[in-house]
Amino acid sequence: MQDTLITNARLVLEDELRFGTLVMRDGRIVEISDGPTQAPGALDMEGDLLIPGLIELHTDNLERHIQPRPRVDWPHGPAILAHDGELASVGITTVFDAMRVGSIPSGKGRYLKYARPLASELMEMRKSGALKISHYLHLRAELCSETLEEELAEFTAEDRVGLVSLMDHTPGQRQFRDLSKLKLYVQGKNNLTDAEFEAHVENLKTLRDQHGERHEAVAVTEAARLGAILASHDDTTRGQVDVSASHGIRLAEFPTTQEAAVACQDHGIAVMMGAPNLIRGGSHSGNVAAHELAEAGLLDILSSDYVPSALLTGAFLLADLWGDLPRGLATVTAAPAQATRLTDRGRIAEGMYADLVRVARIGQMPVVRSVWCHGRRVS
Repeated sequence: MQDTLITNARLVLEDELRFGTLVMRDGRIVEISDGPTQAPGALDMEGDLLIPGLIELHTDNLERHIQPRPRVDWPHGPAILAHDGELASVGITTVFDAMRVGSIPSGKGRYLKYARPLASELMEMRKSGALKISHYLHLRAELCSETLEEELAEFTAEDRVGLVSLMDHTPGQRQFRDLSKLKLYVQGKNNLTDAEFEAHVENLKTLRDQHGERHEAVAVTEAARLGAILASHDDTTRGQVDVSASHGIRLAEFPTTQEAAVACQDHGIAVMMGAPNLIRGGSHSGNVAAHELAEAGLLDILSSDYVPSALLTGAFLLADLWGDLPRGLATVTAAPAQATRLTDRGRIAEGMYADLVRVARIGQMPVVRSVWCHGRRVS
């Protein structure tokens, strides 16, 4: 293939900024040199930043596209394309699409199975070349459910499941220690009456008592069968982190207290927090603020969570907070790559995939100018 030259760029490398030129060939970075080049056809970045493509480990964005309104089911093909295009437009070149496994098919607060058919459609579109960026699966294993075991059993190693996270949404603990926050969320989403909400809470507690320990053990075993990284979710106490560590967990999604984040660091577990939490200045659930963990040196990875564009904005906020642009951007590039054992991306270095983003900063706001995934221009 013909080489693609990118020049006059401020390259954000692993631990430094370097003004220079980069050469792409066959989807890989093959050369990095200092200074601009006058080679014919070179793409002039005009001094803009060139950063690694962003890696998103936990996003609800696909779910939002397949159900844009309560009880509105959108065709999956167009939804996947819209999701894929949106992520490409904000600089995300690798995504672990979060899909819930474990459903409650009975009762007013019920929710139904969808992950297996959606994953199959995503795989077919990926295979056909319809998608712009790299997609892996992130299965969110709901412990408070009726069908977790059977849903996990439907997946195989061929599905490219990169992450399995243990989700325990039992009311009164972890993310929803404050039942008033849970009530506001659930009633707003599902239009439940007060009596229906109370019944929903009791049902979840009953399901946890009946199935929780078995579901947790099954999810740990199934993650190993699928070759997936196992993650915890919403750890709150040191005791919960100790249990996570005993499962072999090395990634903690959204610990809710500084106590849990400190325990994660003690166990060598990477801490991931939501970029919306950082940007808004706090958690919408009333839990620990991401900036508090960042200031204490307890934040390793950012996730866009429910706002894809938040990932890049959050990384630059961290860069400003720490006074270190490579460190801030590593939370959305090198660190998530390392956490998921993706050794071929997340850094600008020779031999790595040419997943690249041209970024200009207008005032304090980072603006995506161009995006390449595996050397192909996608935005």
